[in-house]
Order: sequence, then structure tokens, then C-alpha cells
Amino acid sequence: MAQPLRFRCSTETWNAGRVRDELLADLDANIGATATSPWYRAPSGYAARRFEMDNGDVALFAYAENGGGAYWLGNTETPSALWRTEKEGFGEAPHDVSRWAQRELLAGLHDEAPWLEPYTYLSWFFLPVFCSKDGRETSRTFFREHAAGFPDANRDDALAFYDDFLKSGILEEYRHVMAGKLGTSEYLDLTRTAAAMGEFDAAWLLHEAGYDVTPEIEVATGHSLDFRAERPGESAAHLVEVTRPLPVNERSAGTPAAAIRDTVATKTDGQLAKHGGGATLLVDCSSFPDDDWRALLAEEPDVQHRPAAVFRVRPSGRVEGYTKGALPLDLGL
Repeated sequence: MAQPLRFRCSTETWNAGRVRDELLADLDANIGATATSPWYRAPSGYAARRFEMDNGDVALFAYAENGGGAYWLGNTETPSALWRTEKEGFGEAPHDVSRWAQRELLAGLHDEAPWLEPYTYLSWFFLPVFCSKDGRETSRTFFREHAAGFPDANRDDALAFYDDFLKSGILEEYRHVMAGKLGTSEYLDLTRTAAAMGEFDAAWLLHEAGYDVTPEIEVATGHSLDFRAERPGESAAHLVEVTRPLPVNERSAGTPAAAIRDTVATKTDGQLAKHGGGATLLVDCSSFPDDDWRALLAEEPDVQHRPAAVFRVRPSGRVEGYTKGALPLDLGL
């Protein structure tokens, strides 16, 4: 499975002739390609080319005019001349190069998926996946046809919810990791993609409660928990793990209570058992339709971990839930 988009960085000297002979010729021979001028002005000190492949793939190449190296970015095969190059994320490459490349990709994304254009921050945040080699169709389908995992929700309401949250910037530093959680498979796995959005829902809940979050916290057992949550001005830091049960109609569990118990058991028998305590479990039930959630909220069933918070958020920002055990986080549930 291909990974989210990253630059390939060449330290060699490039010129127009070498670009034509070693990049365009290679791509054209293998899959058919055309080299054109970029849509936007190249970064200062660089020359740039845009490659459009016959199969719809796109690649960008910017090379320093003084011989100071070059940057390749594309959702297509890599020309052999760049096979042994190092990779850098959008936040690691030179700012001007990264900004130019992302403007090019965003323009192409909105041309192909105009329904994303009103949601500029969401488009930007998930750009490494929306324009990835294998995951561009499946990730777009998940947001377009499945309202980013919200049941019985208007797509535009769902996209606006995540767009507004991502504008807060609290996940911007961790963009590559968090966007990559959607996966870049050419086959849409709704269980995986919905579970990924559960982490965004949990981050939203923590942010609304005044916490800063840091994802992917390595612990002494050699694995990672989803977040560390800290409130400015408070000394305590809290480790958080997130799980997202499937709704009853998508699993063998016969009731909403059984669904969350089964899902939590997977966590408690795995990561949380190895961690040995001290982590708060957030159970995101945002995949549950109204009837299942109302039944769950009326019963408030126990889960196999304490402390835990069971919650459901809707695109309107309405959140409901309940807690079990002495929750160290003040979530307003």
C-alpha cells in the first residue's frame, strides 16, 4: 500500500535537458506522460515542471537553478533517476517549495472534486491522502458518500464540522501522522476510515474541554497510546486511548451495549492491558444512529475499563455521553 504523499529530495544538479531526458522520457515510456508549465509560479530560485500522465496521475518537480538540489512530488510511479532519494513531508521541505506544491495539488483536487472546495482547511489537512497514489479515490469517496462516518448526516454539515475543528490548528503539527490514519488503500475500508475519524472526534472533544493534545504517545511497553492531553496552566498530563465501536447493523453484536463491550474488550485485552493502567479510554459512538445511541444512553452500560467516557458527537457540535470510574479529565459529560 502506498503511503501519504511526501517529497523525494534529490541533492544532484538538474537542468531542463536532464528533466526531459531522465524524468519525462522515463514516465512517457512506461505510462505515457506530458510535461507542462506549472499552474502557479515556481518558488523563487527554482524552475519547475508539471507532469500529467495518461492514466490521470500528476507529479511536480522543482529544481534549484543554482544546482542546489530538487524536489519531486507525485501520485504516480517514481522515475528511476529518483529511486534512491530521501523523503520529506510537507513540513520538512523548504517552505516556498512546499507552499507552491500544495497550491498546485489543491487546485487540482478542487478541479476534480469541487464539492471539497468550500472546505479549504479540511482539503489542505487531508491533502497527503486525497492526492495519494492509492488512496485518492477511496478517501474522497469516504467523505463524499459516507459523510466522513456520520450516520444519517448531511455531507456538507459533516465536512463543515471537521473543517471548523481543523482550523483550530491543534493538530497542524501532526498533520502527516493524523491524515495518514485514513489509510491509502485503493479499496475502501469503512471500518478503518470511521475508526480513524474517531480519533479526530476524541481530539475535538478534548479541545472543546480546553485540553491541548499530542498524538501517538510512546509508552514503556513499546507501543503507542493515541493522545496525551494537557490543560494550559495545569501540571497534570493524561494518557488517552480511543476506540470506535461499529453500529449494531454492521457487526454480529445484537445490542448497542454488546457492541461497545466487544470493542472495549479488544482494547483492554491488547494495548491497555500491556500498558498496565493509568490511561483514560474514550469510546466514540458517533457511528451509532439515533435509536441505538438513545438505547445506549438510557442504559449506560459498563465497559471493561475504568476510567472511561462513552460519547457521541453530531456535526452540529452537540455531544452527549456518560462516564465510568473516576475520570481525570473534565469533559462536561
